[in-house]
Amino acid sequence: MTAIFMVRAQVADAALRKNFDRWYQDEHLRDALKAFKALRAWRGWSEVDASVHYAFYEFEDVARAKSIPGSDALKRLVAEFDRVWGDKVTRSRDIVDAIQRIGG
Repeated sequence: MTAIFMVRAQVADAALRKNFDRWYQDEHLRDALKAFKALRAWRGWSEVDASVHYAFYEFEDVARAKSIPGSDALKRLVAEFDRVWGDKVTRSRDIVDAIQRIGG
């Protein structure tokens, strides 16, 4: 089964969302996919809270996903994120182990 490394970002200032979205689209998602060596990556905005952005990185197993926190790849990406967004965007991370899948 696969596992997901998930990043939840809160972009509280609505004026920043367009620039954040463009930056994530044009740079960060691709950089993270490559740095993490993930199978695939996708992202989206919450339909419940417009200030919340999610990014998902899929791995072949939970051990690989668990190797991301504390990795040099994540440290480099966090440093770049902090350089661009500073304290304007807060974020949290989680790892989800897919234990069941039904359908396609």
